[in-house]
Amino acid sequence: MLDKGWRIALVVVWILPASLSSLPRFAKTGPSSRSDFKVGMSFRTFTPGEPYNWRGAKTHALGTTVWYPAAASAVEQPIEIPGMSELFVIGRAARNVNLASAPVKYPLVVLSHGTGGSALQMAWLGTALAANGYIAVAVNHPGNNATEAYTAQGFSTWWERARDLSVVIDSMLADPTFGSRIDSHRIGAAGFSLGGYTMIEIAGGTTDVGAFRQFCASHVADVVCQSPPEFPTLVDDFNKLSATDAPFQAALAHAGDSYRDKRVRAAFAIAPPLGPAFRPASLSAIAIPVRIIAGEADAIAPIADGAKYFAQDIPGAKLTIFPGNVGHYVFLDVCTAAGRKTLSLLCNDGEGVDREAIHASTAGFAVEFFRETLN
Repeated sequence: MLDKGWRIALVVVWILPASLSSLPRFAKTGPSSRSDFKVGMSFRTFTPGEPYNWRGAKTHALGTTVWYPAAASAVEQPIEIPGMSELFVIGRAARNVNLASAPVKYPLVVLSHGTGGSALQMAWLGTALAANGYIAVAVNHPGNNATEAYTAQGFSTWWERARDLSVVIDSMLADPTFGSRIDSHRIGAAGFSLGGYTMIEIAGGTTDVGAFRQFCASHVADVVCQSPPEFPTLVDDFNKLSATDAPFQAALAHAGDSYRDKRVRAAFAIAPPLGPAFRPASLSAIAIPVRIIAGEADAIAPIADGAKYFAQDIPGAKLTIFPGNVGHYVFLDVCTAAGRKTLSLLCNDGEGVDREAIHASTAGFAVEFFRETLN
């Protein structure tokens, strides 16, 4: 059993894309990040104005983790996950230290975790971005994060996640510490798994629940149509809520709205799922740069209707597929020996796969992508 405070989704939903060719090998392939700065870390709680769709969550606030370029005098320490630090290694940072004095302003990247994960789960990417001159902020999505009880609404109303990111952007720009140091003209977004789906939404794709239902009723339906292990009744709950729950029905009525945030100039999607929830015409209307990364052996989010589906219809999208045994959970935090023994599904990768190397390559692609698109 995973600790209640850190239940990293046994399904962390589907994977994403990035450059229409497979890499010849995955051991530290691709550009590397320079690590120009020490990394600082701070926490924020943002409370948007009501009414807000909290998706059945008890906490009516958005908890976030911020990683940022820190002053050279900062002393980095291992980032700890309460009760779980013996299982995961998620990077180093200095708590609540000053930002680096120069440059005056930094680009901002908002981060979205996978199903059932948490903001801290994005530390491997957030710290890499901060070390390269970005302020990176990850949010706990209501009803769908590991810091409190899961809800059927949080697992089902995927499109609401993009709204969370927009609130975080608003709040970071108004933050007394970070707001004046953010360049509001250089904002990007990155996400893993269901967070990858969120990238497509915030970039301008619009969800079509009917199209997804048609896919799941067809002969080509696959694992994305099934209830995840952490929420085995989800499909039944979705159908019940659709028929009987007024707030859920209201949210469902807005599934096809646009959640495009025009302040976001580039989107980096890691192992995105739910491709069939977007019609090709919707994807073809996306007008910002999109980079997609995925693993060839992803059994949770098959790349045919995930990474490749998005890449073929989003104009100019670049897709990189790590070849061989690279699966879905390789994009989670690095596990210790104890983690690999205790959490076999999440921590044990395919033969020959180096999770740290995959992280280094993916972070390098992200840094390169945002340098090119957020100039």
